[in-house]
Order: sequence, then structure tokens, then C-alpha cells
Amino acid sequence: MGSLLSLNIVDGTIVAIFGVASLAMLVYLASHRVPARRADDGLPSTWVRRRRWIMVIAFSALGGAAAGVLVIVICEVFLNLFGTPLELDTHAWVVGSFAAVGVAVANIWTSRWWRKAIASAAVILFLATATLGINASYGLNSTPASLMGINIADPLSVPRADPTPKATPSPTAAPIPPKPLWQRWSPPAGMPATGQYGTVAIPSTASGFVARLAYLYLPPAALVADPPPLPILIMMMGQPGGPDSSGKFLGTLNSLAAANRGLGPIVLTIDQIGSPTQNPLCIDSPRGNVHTYVMTDVVNYVRQNLHVADGRLNWAIGGYSNGGECALSFGAKHPEVFGSILDVSGEISPSLGSIDSTVNLGFGGNRSQYDAELPLTIMGNTRYADMLAIFTSGSNDHYYGAEADTADAAAQASGMTTHRIIGQGVGHRSDAIVFGVPAGLPILYPRWELSAPTQ
Repeated sequence: MGSLLSLNIVDGTIVAIFGVASLAMLVYLASHRVPARRADDGLPSTWVRRRRWIMVIAFSALGGAAAGVLVIVICEVFLNLFGTPLELDTHAWVVGSFAAVGVAVANIWTSRWWRKAIASAAVILFLATATLGINASYGLNSTPASLMGINIADPLSVPRADPTPKATPSPTAAPIPPKPLWQRWSPPAGMPATGQYGTVAIPSTASGFVARLAYLYLPPAALVADPPPLPILIMMMGQPGGPDSSGKFLGTLNSLAAANRGLGPIVLTIDQIGSPTQNPLCIDSPRGNVHTYVMTDVVNYVRQNLHVADGRLNWAIGGYSNGGECALSFGAKHPEVFGSILDVSGEISPSLGSIDSTVNLGFGGNRSQYDAELPLTIMGNTRYADMLAIFTSGSNDHYYGAEADTADAAAQASGMTTHRIIGQGVGHRSDAIVFGVPAGLPILYPRWELSAPTQ
């Protein structure tokens, strides 16, 4: 069972298998074996019955396709459930699968019991194929376990740091500024070549928020007997998706660590959503105390369990899409905790569809409360000192790219130092993560004293 849950469902193989099976099933259901007509059975000719069946199938497919279009229009235009227009391939998967379901329903309605059973199974097959196809095109859930929200990753044992006590300076000695970490660090013998990555459970003691397991990355320098205190990057993913999507930038973390003698940030990817089917927003509300979870439970977990460097400049918060809006919000609200923000194709405001829907469902109809939670409002009311914000998006992501431009301008106006990075040919799918995190981390490395300052 574990091997099935860990299958790669985004490389195209599984989608191709399901696609061929669905096509074969559709051909079968569209065909109709008409018994030979007897002269005395009083039935229309074989050709007439076949023609009637062809018309039934055609109208059923058209009806299913029309239902698919209606669902898209309602969800995308009227309810704005996704916050951005869906891609054409997603439209094609939805309309095509609904058309195939229409053919299956025609068989359920007009056939014998055994064909009804086959047609019923075909409905599941058609919808599963469309789900896998859409998921593969976005590339956010790489395995069936990820798609279904089942954790199969190994838990990570967090080492307890026991740093060497520092000598007490003479009371008369002038303080000597320490060298930056990249200058004073010498990797010890036996240091692992790559970091460790796995799940950790963060107690929701203060918030009561039910979150999925977080994913923690410890760079090689954190795995030695006497590790240096390292910076921390708290990441959040989008919806759909979850903390396991952080595996998409695991290679980047290891590559940067290898290029910098094992030095790297500790990266903790948390769950600010709780479930693939919900979005509690990054606030405390009846939908979930997300703000308290992140700013109290998660922050306390980091301070009590991880060997992180002191000072706000060594703390960064980041996220993708929904997580990007949360990162911008938390970073803007709490500059005393976070000195840097990494916003990867992030939303610019809390969203449960339209503004009216968000106000009603997320803020109890209180528009002023909604306005106060907007990152643009928070930044507009605050003046920042020594705050870094990095905004990345793709050239093909016109919706969130424009929002990133707006957020970047607002951050600059509030006193933040910003970097705006656009990936050519990148959209708003997993490619945004694969581009955005590697683009932002090299800017953060010198700030964290993990590498020499850039000229």
C-alpha cells in the first residue's frame, strides 16, 4: 500500500495509463450491440435503432460538456473560488470528463444491470482521470498520498544542540565584533554531504489549530556535533498543496549548502491551511486560529527545539500563492520577529473567492476588519527599518504577477528594501515554486552571513 501511495503521479505515466483506460471505456460505452431484427418482433430496423443510440450518445455527451462549462463558469466567474482564471488545459479536462460522464449516464439509464455496473465504474474512472490530469498539470501533489492528504514521509529526529561554552571576556576588554559566520565557519570532519529532511509535529498548544505535519530541513552544518546557530526560514505553501510541496526546493537547499561548506538555513514548512479543502485565512477566526498558531505555536517550537541564530535578521518568513499572502501579512505585522520576507507568486489579500464572499465567510461581514488585514493596509500604516522583501513570479502568471508588482511598490513605499524577480516562461503552478525559492535564497544568504556579501 505504501508503494502505491508514493507513486509519482505528475511525470505523465500514470495520467497516460488512466487516459488510455478512459478512452477505451468511452469507446465501449459509446458502442451499442443491437440484436439482429426478426421479421415478427415489431421493432424498428437495426439501422434505426443504431441511429437512435448514436443520437442518445451525442446528446448525452453534449449535455455533459455543457454541465462542465456551467460548473466552470459558476466556480470561476461567479464564485471566483480560485482567485485567478483557470488554465485552458484545466477547462479541457473538466469539460471532457463531464462529456464522458454524460455518455456513462446514458448507459446507466438505458441498459441492463451489468452494463449499468460498468458505466457506474466508468464515471469514477473518468473523474479520476481528470483529477490526475489537472493535478499533473499543476504539479503540486506529486504522489497519491499528497493528493489525498495522507502523510507517508519519515519523521525527522531533531538533534539537540550543545554548543561549546564561550569564554567570558574581561570586564575591561573592548568588545570585539564577531566575524560573520561564513568567515569563521570551518566544517568538521564527518559532516554529512547533504541535509536531512522529514516531518515534525508542532503542538498547537496556544491556538488549538489542527494542522498537518510540518516538514523540516536541516542543512549539513546543523547535523554536526557542535553546530553553529543558523538562520530560520518558515515557509507556507498554497492551496491545493501542503507542506510536502517543500520537497520541490529540497535540491536547491542541498546545492546551496554544498556550495557554502554545508551552511544553509533551517527551513520549516508549516501548514497554515489545515486541510486541502479549507482555507481559514491567516487570521484568528471561527475557521481556525491561524495567526496564533504561526506566531505563538510555531515560533515557540522553533525557539525551543531548533538551534537558530538570535535576532530578527536571522528570521525570515516565506510562502507560495496562499502562503505568500500569509508570509507578507505576518512579515508586515511582525517586523520585530521577521527581518525578511520571501513572497513566491503570492496573493495580495486574504481570499475566499470574491471580496464580498471573503468578507462574509472569513470576517463575519465586517468589511473594516477585512480592510485592516490587507497587507497593503498594514504596510501603508507602518514604517520599516532594515526589512527585506523578495517578490517572485512568472512571466506567464499575469494575474499574480500584477499583484506582486503592487505588493513590491507598497513595500518600497513603506521603507522596505525589495527585490522583484520575474521568471521567463514561468506560470502559477509548481514551476513558480521551482523558480521562486532558488531565485530568492541567494539574496538571503549574505544577509544571513552564510556567504560573502555580493558586490
